[in-house]
Amino acid sequence: MVSKSMGSRLSIVISGWPAVGKTTMAVELAKKFNLKLYSGGDILKMLAGAKGYSTSRDDWWDTGEAKRFMEERKSDPSFDKQVDKKLIQIIKNGNSVITSYTLPWLVKEDRIIKFWLKASQENRARRMANRDNISYNKAKKVILTRDRENMKIYKNLYGFNFGEDLKVFDFCLNTDILSLNSLIEVSKSIITWLSVAKLPEYRKGLRN
Repeated sequence: MVSKSMGSRLSIVISGWPAVGKTTMAVELAKKFNLKLYSGGDILKMLAGAKGYSTSRDDWWDTGEAKRFMEERKSDPSFDKQVDKKLIQIIKNGNSVITSYTLPWLVKEDRIIKFWLKASQENRARRMANRDNISYNKAKKVILTRDRENMKIYKNLYGFNFGEDLKVFDFCLNTDILSLNSLIEVSKSIITWLSVAKLPEYRKGLRN
């Protein structure tokens, strides 16, 4: 059971490259700790739907229509800023787990636990191919494109180097070393052990 000192204040942010397993991990943590699950991608899809895009497919982000939306998104930063503004409000209220590319760099509250998931492009392409029932070569091309676009968008929008500036994270987990399922169990143990009261002390130790 999660520490009582956390109570309903607990919030978790999971970030990482596309197709690394963020949503899978978030779903399991939400179940374990009775948290509400939110996704920056889902909110961005809602904004795309409001603009007239058909976003009903589960693999919509990997479609040509999503690529067109990404082009529109690059010319209008209000899309991402609307999503991030909403997610900041949600996570500050506590009792939530959120997958987001940007949130770890935008919030600094001590009671928010931040995870980064890492994996090679090859392993992520295999994961995407299995998940979306597409060829490995197609998945690899999608991965390369999305990695490049994410780095460019967030550098221009907020000034940080996505995938490189990782000092904002409390824990970085590598799915090339351990399976995603194993890392989910590790993350559950971390959260069970790490109360909100311990977070400032833990982070101070990392800086020293």
